[in-house]
Amino acid sequence: QVQLVESGGGLVQAGGSLRLSCAASGVDVGIIPMGWFRQGPGDQRDLVARITSTNSVNYADSVKGRFTMSRDNAKNTVYLQMNSLKSEDTAVYYCKAEGWLRDYWGQGTQVTVSS
Repeated sequence: QVQLVESGGGLVQAGGSLRLSCAASGVDVGIIPMGWFRQGPGDQRDLVARITSTNSVNYADSVKGRFTMSRDNAKNTVYLQMNSLKSEDTAVYYCKAEGWLRDYWGQGTQVTVSS
């Protein structure tokens, strides 16, 4: 059974930082692509960052230079370091694992940036 558990969200002032974690079980984050997505109120769920099995990372233009995605294979966890946060970063952030036959999603963690 695959389970993804996000944590690290919260309320932060604009310009601040947060680090999100996505702890995985049932999948090996070191060998499959993993992604962070976000969904604001009334918005669609958009890609924030995606890491491949070869550690290549793609970022949405809106977060380039501010967010960094990484993973710890030993902990089977992926991270999203978010710096210089802006009010427009406010959203629920979701972790996604691209499995062999289907994708898996976490339950999401709320990030609220106050201006």
